Amino acid sequence: MRNLLRPLLKRRNSRSGGRSGPPNRPSAGAYRSTTYLPLRPWQIRTRTFSARRHGLDPVEVATFLDRVAGDLAAAYAEVARSREEAARIKAALRDWQSRQAPSMRDLARRP
Repeated sequence: MRNLLRPLLKRRNSRSGGRSGPPNRPSAGAYRSTTYLPLRPWQIRTRTFSARRHGLDPVEVATFLDRVAGDLAAAYAEVARSREEAARIKAALRDWQSRQAPSMRDLARRP
């Protein structure tokens, strides 16, 4: 599956028109430096390690990385859902405040 996705990712990156910078920039609200970029689930799934004589079982490592990538994807989805909910609440608050504020005509009539 990974081998099938690599050409698609390469094509998508080449269409970006020579965009400078990495494809996984932190969001505008991130307080981290630009040298530390957040990991994306696909980066965890495609991570490979060099083989050692007494190394870890590659199947176990891949299984664990898939699990971590799934958890990370769920966390990103929850963050996105929270941001959408916050935007919805802010819009509702603005609407309520505008309905509660007296109109300009009412203010002009007062002595």
